[in-house]
Amino acid sequence: MQILARPSNQRAHAMNQRLEGYVNRLLRGFDRQREALGLRGRKGYYNDDTYEFEGGARDALRAKHYDKSLRLLWKAQEHAPWMSFRDCTHDEMQLLAMAEKSLTPVEKAARKRVNTQAFRDRLNACYTPQQKQAIVNILAMIGHGEAYAWMVSSELLNEVRSTGGRAAMTMQVLEEAKHFVVLRELLQAFDCPIPRMNAWEYLLLERTYKSKGLEKFFGMNVVVEGFALSLFGMMGALPELDILKLFHRDESRHTALPSNYLHEFPLSWWDKNNPAKRLRRLSLVLPALPIFMLIEADLAEIGIDSFDFGGSLARKILKLSDRVGFKLPLTQAQVTRLFNELFNAYCRATRSDFVRKDFLSAETTTGQEELDIEAEVFMLKTA
Repeated sequence: MQILARPSNQRAHAMNQRLEGYVNRLLRGFDRQREALGLRGRKGYYNDDTYEFEGGARDALRAKHYDKSLRLLWKAQEHAPWMSFRDCTHDEMQLLAMAEKSLTPVEKAARKRVNTQAFRDRLNACYTPQQKQAIVNILAMIGHGEAYAWMVSSELLNEVRSTGGRAAMTMQVLEEAKHFVVLRELLQAFDCPIPRMNAWEYLLLERTYKSKGLEKFFGMNVVVEGFALSLFGMMGALPELDILKLFHRDESRHTALPSNYLHEFPLSWWDKNNPAKRLRRLSLVLPALPIFMLIEADLAEIGIDSFDFGGSLARKILKLSDRVGFKLPLTQAQVTRLFNELFNAYCRATRSDFVRKDFLSAETTTGQEELDIEAEVFMLKTA
């Protein structure tokens, strides 16, 4: 698979990096000063410089609890088939059927995995060093987001109602933990430096974590998880990154959770239309705009237009937000026009051959299965 790099404005990229560095120092310095004064500073107990939670990796502890829990995870359909649960996958059902007939040694070895070095060798064969670093830079944003998703979903567990709601949120906590540790190990296999969070992501994630009650649903499950879902849907077709399609399936459930939960426990009219809440929701979305400027060069390195991705994502999360009741101070059509104007203005200023386009009609997700999943999750086929 040949990847053709897109041209990008290096001068604009350098300016964005300098601006991000300044805002990053300002934001983090402000939070450190508040902490020193005993006020509420940074809430996320997470060190994005080392890509670790505070306290370090503690892989031995992870192996004793997280890995073991997954190894010993049992399925009700296997152990109590008379119950109503249908929680085994098709492959697991096939394995059970094979086990009943007595597996042969060949069948037992059928799922043998390749080792890490072989995977690294394949990455080096598929990508240039510049492409590897670009992929790490992009996916690291999601990795840091998974850390916050883990923390936010843990807090939301105490906010949701009903056994079903808590069961759904509990599984999200488990899957966010899985995503964080698996994606972290995937990125380490690229043998490239893993960057810290950029300032805009820091602002989005910290404000989402500090949101009150079910407003966390908007910041995390609609905006952040929607970003991750769209990115996995876009990058899952790249060589050796097909595991991202599995992440995409998980994220689709996380992104759909507000819709399903709020169908059972709808937001009140005031929660939907409270002017302060509507304004805060828009303020949570706005930091995403400079993110698309900052990652433009990295996405260009793997042949993707950052603003096509931004437009595709914005169209989806605006539709979902409106449908589930997280109203913004502007209508969906007004925000769509605003984002399109901002994207076009930036591209007109930084691209010499730019021709105006409707970025919010772009579609960057690849694969029919992924497109079908997103059409359902984001309610793209509903009026």
